[in-house]
Amino acid sequence: MDDFDDLFGIPSPGESAATGAKSHARPIGPAAHDSAVVALGERLPPFIYLGTSSWSFPGWAGLVYDTPARESDLAKAGLTAYARHPLLRTVGIDRGFYKPLAAAEFGAYAAQVPEPFRFMVKAPALVTDEVKRDDKGRATGDNPHFLDAALAFEQFAKPAIAGLGEKAGPLVFQFSPLSRACLANVPALIARLHAFMFSLARQCANFSHPPLFAVEIRNPELLTRGFADALRDAGARYCLGIDDRMPNAKAQLPLLRALWPGPMVVRWNLHAGRKYGQAKADYAPFNRLIDEDPATRETLAKVAAATARAGYPVYIVANNKAEGSAPLTLAKLAEAITAANPAD
Repeated sequence: MDDFDDLFGIPSPGESAATGAKSHARPIGPAAHDSAVVALGERLPPFIYLGTSSWSFPGWAGLVYDTPARESDLAKAGLTAYARHPLLRTVGIDRGFYKPLAAAEFGAYAAQVPEPFRFMVKAPALVTDEVKRDDKGRATGDNPHFLDAALAFEQFAKPAIAGLGEKAGPLVFQFSPLSRACLANVPALIARLHAFMFSLARQCANFSHPPLFAVEIRNPELLTRGFADALRDAGARYCLGIDDRMPNAKAQLPLLRALWPGPMVVRWNLHAGRKYGQAKADYAPFNRLIDEDPATRETLAKVAAATARAGYPVYIVANNKAEGSAPLTLAKLAEAITAANPAD
């Protein structure tokens, strides 16, 4: 895990959190954006937070960054420039999925972005995966910590809120695909999930910045009214996950309607009909749109605009594997949202 931490973590001793890795000749700055992009950012409602699932992509030179840079340099030193993009108001922190992060690590991220910025943070697999896995992702046995609310509080919610403070956006529990055995009794599973989220919310009740919890699933069998009722009672939101294992965005809207009113949380992960590895290979270096998805864009734009008009925040994170380039996907989405939410 050391190499992984070096790539996505806090700068090493002797490196500056502001300027990043010693190997980069000069600070990484934001790309120059034309007046149309700046104006689009100004028209976008203030509580709509659009962002990408990470920020360390060399192919984004000219789109997000002013200079070509290595992935490792961007991971360490690119966040401040990323946060100056007119449209990018949030970003995903996914590295904690593999290994829980400390409050100081979250705090180092928060120090690099302005106050309006928010982070969407994915919970560790330690509590969301029913099995333990080896370094190749193969199951090696049952996970005794699956749905352990006390551990989720100590290893995730507590350090995330302590480190990010008001810059914490949704804390997302993304559950890996569940086994047939786990899905054999869906009501019992939902009851167990409810107990987990309810207990976690109670443990966080005295925080000065109460977290917004969201649940993302990979099994459509859970898309039931009972699931929505469980999330509502626990004070959690449904994270609309656009992924090859799930129905399209429009088909998931009944869950959002059942939980209305409240914030909107979306992770636009993958283009329909694609596998992750295939999309990664076909779309690299992620500097242009290759497979546009206007149907998903239209659905998200309409719901986002309506949610913002009702006074609730919207958090949408897009992956490069959605259409080919996450920053360009979000620019198109911002245009659609502003078209669906014209100024008074």
